[in-house]
Amino acid sequence: MKHAGLIRLVATVVVIVFALGIWATGGKPDLGWLRFYSAAVLIATALLWLWETLLWKIRPAQHFRAVPRDVSGTWKGTLESLWKASETGTSPARMAAYLVVRQTASTVSVVLLTNESRSASSLGSVSTGLDTPTLDYMYLNRPDPRFENQSRMHHGSTQLDITGQPATRLRGRYWTDRNSRGELDFVERTKHKADDFEQAASLFKPSTANSRPARRSQPRLRDL
Repeated sequence: MKHAGLIRLVATVVVIVFALGIWATGGKPDLGWLRFYSAAVLIATALLWLWETLLWKIRPAQHFRAVPRDVSGTWKGTLESLWKASETGTSPARMAAYLVVRQTASTVSVVLLTNESRSASSLGSVSTGLDTPTLDYMYLNRPDPRFENQSRMHHGSTQLDITGQPATRLRGRYWTDRNSRGELDFVERTKHKADDFEQAASLFKPSTANSRPARRSQPRLRDL
């Protein structure tokens, strides 16, 4: 929901509380109804906070077109650069990538993590007016020092189509100010939000209990 919608919500709550206060006093001109002002502000603030942080994520709200699709969490996927070396005409190998999305009803921030660099959004939004909702953001990429000789700091933009309700896939492409571009595809997700590449990778590792080999049962006589 955009800021204009939030303002309308606040105004509606305030008017309703004032109207109830006037009705409760018999509708007579009485400045005493102003005592409901603080209650109206408190209720409106509480409702806005609940909506901004929690209520917009619940399934009933997610079915409304005006509500942004919830894509928060850490996503696991791949990054494929379409840049080609002039000497060989080949592109870099596809690499593992993690997308960390922190989102409220009106804001979104994105961090893309690979084993070579970190990209943090400077401006982002989740579209709500299109047939296919998208996650769009502009970013600054900072390579790790060991990769600076082959990849300098740069700016770029990304557009990812959101599939599913709730979201199950983010897929799209990116462009940079170095005239390079590539594709991104994320198909696994956890609600935990990672701080770096190693932590993101650990979120998707199978647990020890699940990774133990199954115990083989003793062969039955009829199987011999």
